[in-house]
Amino acid sequence: MSSSFKTSIQWVILLTFLSTIVSCETQQGNSNQIISKLQLPDGFRAEVFADNVPNARQLAMGESGIIYAGSREAGNVYAIVDENKDSKVDTVYTIAKDLRMPSGIAFRNGSLYVAAVSTIYRYDDIEANLTNPPEPVIVTDNYPTEGHHGWKFIGFGPDDKLYVPVGAPCNICNSEEEIFASITRINPDGTDREIIAKGVRNSVGFDWHPHTGNLWFTDNGRDWMGDNRPPCELNHLSGTGQHFGFPYKHGHDIWDPKFGEKGKAVNQEFKDPAQALDPHVAPLGMIFYTGDMFPDTYHNQILIAEHGSWNRTEKIGYRITKVTLKDGETTSYEPFIEGWLQDNESVWGRPVDLLQMPDGSVLISDDHSGVIYRVSYQNG
Repeated sequence: MSSSFKTSIQWVILLTFLSTIVSCETQQGNSNQIISKLQLPDGFRAEVFADNVPNARQLAMGESGIIYAGSREAGNVYAIVDENKDSKVDTVYTIAKDLRMPSGIAFRNGSLYVAAVSTIYRYDDIEANLTNPPEPVIVTDNYPTEGHHGWKFIGFGPDDKLYVPVGAPCNICNSEEEIFASITRINPDGTDREIIAKGVRNSVGFDWHPHTGNLWFTDNGRDWMGDNRPPCELNHLSGTGQHFGFPYKHGHDIWDPKFGEKGKAVNQEFKDPAQALDPHVAPLGMIFYTGDMFPDTYHNQILIAEHGSWNRTEKIGYRITKVTLKDGETTSYEPFIEGWLQDNESVWGRPVDLLQMPDGSVLISDDHSGVIYRVSYQNG
């Protein structure tokens, strides 16, 4: 090998190294800029937990404290490790690549479950194999292949069943296939699928009430009925098989211009939302906050990640909101964290999911900037 060729290789290596440093510094700078724009209530603080998680979507935590994140457009699944427990990530492993919109993830008994549209995979003993992930086991490949609202949010309920929504394959339609616009649940091995909620256009976030065990979920309202109609929804499933209106009825008594008349003739009771959310805010992940870090007024209340509108004349959402409950009924709906959308309608981030940590802090994923934030509270 000639000396000039060796020199060329050395320059390429050096330039690549320098480029990586600049890229990381730029990314960190952008993350810090985002943090500086966020508006939180007094006593709350937001900081960067991880800023190199491209297109981060649903979050889950393993038994050893490792955080996992799905993605949608990126097609990746990540393991995010805070080795020294200082609330800042040290290493991000890409444990799966080139999957079809693997937005939804869940952790159970040492295994990571990943929902990729029609297929749910299981990665066994993943925590011991982050650098050399095992070949996944197919739990089921029997969900619809349609990509429209095909990405999923999944989670294990108090009954140890895996809950899997199936969005409508359209903006507004009445599919003859019962599984569309529903929430299903299956056994951990993929068997015994049943539909537990109907008329759900596109739910990409849910949680169980800490006392009743009932399922609460967000639902994205339909498009092209105007800037201010219909509302997005926070719903409460109080009995298996309840119907939440789609495609016939939206929000409280808003009948669809195409399917409303048919809905009025259907012998079916449609359940109203527990809380009508603002229109087109695209509510995704939600949690009941059960930690001890935040003030008592947050305990057992709901936090929602509003991803933000995509076709409204004036953008809306791009925030975290709080829904307060009393005796099982909602009493208020208000912003909790804002700033990802600036006054000039420039978008700095789009929150997707929330994950409560053991210390009571909350992680928030942002698929627009590839950042995961940590929100904490300190009185005084």
